[in-house]
Amino acid sequence: MFTNVIVGVDERQGGRDAVALAKQLVAEDGQLALAYVYLADRTPVRGSSGAFEAGERQRALELLGAAREEANLQADLLPAGSPSVGRGLHELAESRHADLLVVGSTSHGLIGRVLVGDDTRHALGGAPCAVAVAPAGYAQRPSSLREIGVGYNESPESEHALTVARKLAAEHGARVSAFEAVSLPAYLLSGAAAPAATPPLGDVIEDLVERARERIAALGGVEPHAAYGTAAEELALYRASLDLLIIGSRSYGPIGRIVHGSVSAQLSRTARCPLLVLTRGARERDGAGELQPAREAEVSI
Repeated sequence: MFTNVIVGVDERQGGRDAVALAKQLVAEDGQLALAYVYLADRTPVRGSSGAFEAGERQRALELLGAAREEANLQADLLPAGSPSVGRGLHELAESRHADLLVVGSTSHGLIGRVLVGDDTRHALGGAPCAVAVAPAGYAQRPSSLREIGVGYNESPESEHALTVARKLAAEHGARVSAFEAVSLPAYLLSGAAAPAATPPLGDVIEDLVERARERIAALGGVEPHAAYGTAAEELALYRASLDLLIIGSRSYGPIGRIVHGSVSAQLSRTARCPLLVLTRGARERDGAGELQPAREAEVSI
């Protein structure tokens, strides 16, 4: 499905994990590019020879070449200088019209670098393509895609995630499942007076979970899962049995969501299986168009 993939590479394990995941997600006829962003001040300085940046670019090319050889793959090499790693990756993805950016999640790897500074937050808040996050150590235990899961809540974003999951499943011969985390009605959470005919709390929760399963089952060709609880915690448990979890992002890019805190943020820190976050840019690229805001009661992912 993904035909133009950029992989964020660094000197640490996170880069190797990202490469391993990218090899799983790129289409058979797709193009991979390995990117390394070195820090470079773009403010002109009088008398500067540019020797330092030239040296950094050469070092980046050598690092990328070694990563390509180690992974034994065909890939373009993209060294780039930028005031921040996040901005550089974003600009590369935009200039190359990439449909997927893959990064690693080791604590001192690429994501650790990406999450530094306001420039990065602002740059990646509008990511132009989908972003996949490889869990720590993924290069040592890559897995074929046998089950692809979707965080589902009836929102347009989750409908798009389901569409992407179906496409990937068709390519990889995988099965698709979806999970919905349900919560109590607002009047019970607020302490307001409940209707006189309200059943016991346990029965209310059981009914909500069953209805969620029925909604997912009605989608067809999707294994239904549902549970009561917070979306991040329940999706993390659900994720343990998956080979890939796909979620939609409403307005910020995936890294913007990670910085601001949300379900995406918490899931990115749980190294269970790869996470694929579909940004607004990814939806527009796929022809999903401008999506309406989800209902207020739905969980933002």
